[in-house]
Amino acid sequence: MSTAVLVLENGQVFRGREFGATGETLGEAVFCTAMTGYQETLTDPSYHRQIVVATAPQIGNTGWNDEDGESTGSAGSDTASGDTGKIWVAGYAVRNPTRRVSNWRATTSLEDELRRQGIVGISGIDTRSIVRVLRDHGSMRAGVFSGAALSADDELVARVRDQPQMKGADLAGEVTTDTGYVVEPTGGEARFTVAALDLGIKTNTPRMFAQRGVRVHVLPSTIGLDAITDLRPDGVFLSNGPGDPATADAMVELTRAVLGEGLPLFGICFGNQILGRALGRDTYKMKFGHRGINIPVVDHVTGKVSITAQNHGFALEGEAGEEFDTDFGRARVSHVCANDGTVEGVELLSGQAFSVQYHPEAAAGPHDAAYLFDKFVTHLEGDRAHGTRA
Repeated sequence: MSTAVLVLENGQVFRGREFGATGETLGEAVFCTAMTGYQETLTDPSYHRQIVVATAPQIGNTGWNDEDGESTGSAGSDTASGDTGKIWVAGYAVRNPTRRVSNWRATTSLEDELRRQGIVGISGIDTRSIVRVLRDHGSMRAGVFSGAALSADDELVARVRDQPQMKGADLAGEVTTDTGYVVEPTGGEARFTVAALDLGIKTNTPRMFAQRGVRVHVLPSTIGLDAITDLRPDGVFLSNGPGDPATADAMVELTRAVLGEGLPLFGICFGNQILGRALGRDTYKMKFGHRGINIPVVDHVTGKVSITAQNHGFALEGEAGEEFDTDFGRARVSHVCANDGTVEGVELLSGQAFSVQYHPEAAAGPHDAAYLFDKFVTHLEGDRAHGTRA
């Protein structure tokens, strides 16, 4: 098997074996602590332009299947044909790829799928060592090189340092759906209609709404307020997605316009940052972010702790339980991470809008936070009952 190297912008070089496609890839090196769900991770549009380092020592046991992809409707995926398996990560770094696939749903191996989609990866490296570097020094620009892309170490370091940083990157437009599409409710008539703004939406999000009798119009991130109100939605949803929220001024202004219309609003991950900015909060780049499926979050209102799936390198400024004034009424920081106090949710005290930094639609789990979809539907019911929406 041919040699591959992972190069960090601080000059460190890790040597291993090629895994997946041969060639060169550049991106921000981040680590994911999930022990399961690598297919969902690789197809999550939020990982666009990132080289993911898996902390689990063995990857690929369950192969690759046609059902667990999370890239519904995003640019380059074919929603009509059911192709939700587009891989969005820039590269993949693993310790020990499994030699044999062992799952009845698998249609191919992980490495064969990486190769088919042209994703350059590396295996046989000390991922624990890389994670320690990223924890100590923070996420940083990186590259994976193999085959003809290999050259002297100093040349590879220069190529890594020449790429743009994630801070200041405007990426939602690169992963959003090209055209709007509709996901109908599961087994019955629609109780409500929600306009979902696709900033990098995952397959399971419209599915979670559909299971609750909601018709979902998934819309491009470039949509305007008139196109949203023409649908006469009962509520608006802001999805997850990649990039720096400080670049998303147009989406922040659209969110403010939606709030001004009195529409109920729910946001996840990047959507949490957008809502927070619309309410006047600042965002910042985290040292190495939260990426995994075992991150504890505290609900400041109820005291409940949920184990959550997360994938974010930016966060909102604020502290647990902090209340503040906005143009749309009083708001507060509703959730924080139990590990480090990072803001994990904000809400208007009126109940009109709320958002969380984590993923209640998490697949392959955990499912502690799935109740948030029920919370939003309950608010839609109350909003209609009070006659604020037709």
